[in-house]
Order: sequence, then C-alpha cells, then structure tokens
Amino acid sequence: MTVSSPAAFALQPAPTTFIVNVIHAHPGKQDEAFRLIQEVVHYVAERKPGFLWSSLAKSTDGLTVVNIEAISDAGDVERFFSDPVFLEKFRRLDAVSSSEFHTYAVGDLVLPQVAP
Repeated sequence: MTVSSPAAFALQPAPTTFIVNVIHAHPGKQDEAFRLIQEVVHYVAERKPGFLWSSLAKSTDGLTVVNIEAISDAGDVERFFSDPVFLEKFRRLDAVSSSEFHTYAVGDLVLPQVAP
C-alpha cells in the first residue's frame, strides 16, 4: 500500500479537478451503494496516477451517498472509465442506485478568516 502526503490547504487554489458523484440509493440500499463506491474509489486510489484524494459520505436521511474526489486533470476521468475493471466495478452501482456525475475545476479557495 502506498502512503501519500496528507492533504493541505494553500493560499492559492491549485489546478485541481473535482469529481462530485451524488448516488441516489434505491430504498434500503444506501449501505450497499456506499460499499460499492468505496470499492471503486479504493481501486482507483491503489492503481491510477492522477488520483489525489476522495471523501465518501452517507446522507443522514438514508437516501444518498456522495463521492467528492480530487484528481489531477479532467482527462483522468476518461482514463479511469477506459479501464474495463474500473467500469465493471462502477456499473455495479446501477443495481442499487442512480447517480449524478459532474466534473468541476477549482475557481476559488476560501479559508477561514478568524482563528478557530
């Protein structure tokens, strides 16, 4: 297992691309949807250059799972989806959910202006 540097804030936004995948779980399937996207993200983290980090979360209402993932370049998305193993793992989500997948470029980084 490779250990990467911890995430850190910078005063200027780095040219980072974010993937935001909102997964709408079928009734009673939130835990399974979480497990499946977790498997996808771990696969990418262990094998794909360009992966920086991911934050996975379940909504408290039991309806959605979200993956917010930082990658080095928008082209990484195409590279990830061109991997047949990745694609097979990602498609397993279709049995338990539907999803919205969007790619974003950082435009502004806002940090606290007061000491915590």
